[in-house]
Amino acid sequence: MIRQSNAASASYNVIKFGAKPDGKTDSTQPFLKAWSAACSSASPSTIYVPKGRYLLRATVFRGPCKNKITVQIDGTLVAPADYRALGNSGYWILFIKVNRVSVFGGTLDAKGAGFWACRKSGQNCPVGARTKALTPTVFTCKHRPELQSRTGSTLQTGDDCISIGPSTRNLLMSSIKCGPGHGISIGSLGKEFNEDGVENITLTNSIFSGSDNGVRIKSWARPSNGFVRNVVFQNLIMKNVKNPIIIDQNYCPDNQGCPGQSSGVQISQVTYRNIQGTSATPEAVTFDCSTRNPCRGIELQDIKLTYTNTAATSSCKNIGGTISGVLMPESCI
Repeated sequence: MIRQSNAASASYNVIKFGAKPDGKTDSTQPFLKAWSAACSSASPSTIYVPKGRYLLRATVFRGPCKNKITVQIDGTLVAPADYRALGNSGYWILFIKVNRVSVFGGTLDAKGAGFWACRKSGQNCPVGARTKALTPTVFTCKHRPELQSRTGSTLQTGDDCISIGPSTRNLLMSSIKCGPGHGISIGSLGKEFNEDGVENITLTNSIFSGSDNGVRIKSWARPSNGFVRNVVFQNLIMKNVKNPIIIDQNYCPDNQGCPGQSSGVQISQVTYRNIQGTSATPEAVTFDCSTRNPCRGIELQDIKLTYTNTAATSSCKNIGGTISGVLMPESCI
């Protein structure tokens, strides 16, 4: 964990701006005031969130800011107990038009149980509160983020723990605990033809528990000039995860707007290294790549995934790469 102590830097404690660590008092405005102070600082700054629980409603942290910002969270950020309080915003916490923002530590409690129950009942539910990244991680930024990091966080959501969108570059994620939820996803990508790519992404030393996916790369089955390249997923533990490793380039809800059912997104130079644990489904590794732009440069090294104490399986379509070390399930590359 990082605390800035440099005399030239500025530090902003959210409690001094009125935040209450009781998990009941709305601390949205104090957090926004601390952000405003840090964002307007000409020197590097730290926003510090002490131990405790802080209730935040739908919150937008806007840039551009004058210098880099570190958000050090030693407490827990808590969403409203009633998911309807977030409405159809599509987000709980959103970073927009920011650069050089790092988030360290902390737990995000998105209070997803009520939302999951609503979805299960088939009622007309809002889109849900996502934690979206970069477009950063855990959040959405509209301009190109660079040198972003997220470390030491626990993410329990009704959607992706982290979703990495177009224009994401130079992102390091470490010591993440994900689940329940939809895992950590690069995508969906390729919805638009002219779309910035994703590159230089690393996820390391993280644990997935009971999630629908582990590490996923997902793109629309439609024309696009987007790309994904130079990605490393390493030192990961999967605990009863439905799709521990998956590339899905045939995403097309309701089978509409996908002429030819082929993704234009080029996926290359993706490494999966030292990933072990259990799959909740027989197929632990799925590579369903584009017929137009096959995945290339995919590397598998030391993968050990089982299904109910038996051998799991893998599936490959339109993929090229290399393998090394112990591979369970047996590689299909």
